[in-house]
Amino acid sequence: MIFVLILIFGLVALAAAGFVVLPLLRLPGEATSKHRPWFAVAAGLVTMAIGLGVYVVLGQPQLALSSLTGPSTTDYPALIAMLARRMPSRPGDVEGWTLLGRGYLALGNATQAEKALGHAVDAAKAEQGAAPPALLASYGEAMAESAGQVTKEAEAVFRQALDEDPENLVSRYYVGLALSARGDKAGALQMWEAVLAEAPPDTPWRGALVDQVAALKAQAGGAAPNPMAMVQQLAQRLETNPNDLEGWLRLIRAYSVLGDKPKAVAALTRARGVFASQAPAEAALAKAAQENALN
Repeated sequence: MIFVLILIFGLVALAAAGFVVLPLLRLPGEATSKHRPWFAVAAGLVTMAIGLGVYVVLGQPQLALSSLTGPSTTDYPALIAMLARRMPSRPGDVEGWTLLGRGYLALGNATQAEKALGHAVDAAKAEQGAAPPALLASYGEAMAESAGQVTKEAEAVFRQALDEDPENLVSRYYVGLALSARGDKAGALQMWEAVLAEAPPDTPWRGALVDQVAALKAQAGGAAPNPMAMVQQLAQRLETNPNDLEGWLRLIRAYSVLGDKPKAVAALTRARGVFASQAPAEAALAKAAQENALN
């Protein structure tokens, strides 16, 4: 693609140079002069050089290059934007709508994620007769994140996913949130403890769920955990393993809940340094800063 761009620039430059060279070659008088052709060629080369130089300085060649090559694979927002432009013309593309919806979720745009995943669910039902449990779980997650709570509609989607796949961890986690919000602490605790027992150690939301289980146990009359000790342990762990985004989000939230805004800001700043140029992580941190009034 870069070769094509250079070729286009070269052809345009040659055309511009032609407007200078041809009149010089046709000037009247001394048509047999040996110096005139060389002078014309030199004038053409100077014109090309000046034109290209001015374009590089004042123009935006990187835009022309990106239009030919497409967005970089590391430019996550641009990739999502490109996919968003394509999908309206592909209403039955279940995989495309699913990727778009999950991409929006990763960027923290739950409203657009809900719309895209809703399209995916509708397309799956039209094409296959039913939506896969994993897709339903993602759709329910987008609905819950967009509303800021597990609504009745979102819970119905999660329970539909569980009807087809009782082991779906995401759906069980969010149904536990719904139970907890309704005051069914015992039901939420039972579900979440089972989820913790089955979730892989590297599950992103595992740490947050551990905190929620501990809080429920404390409310149920169990041994109350020491919040400051837990936060300190988390901060120490992040110093040795800083590439834990979910851990940083938990630490920022914990400091904010404890009313220690300076430490919350410091944790946010440190996390932004660790995850610089990683669009999904930056979006999650921006959302955390907004939710905890750290902007």
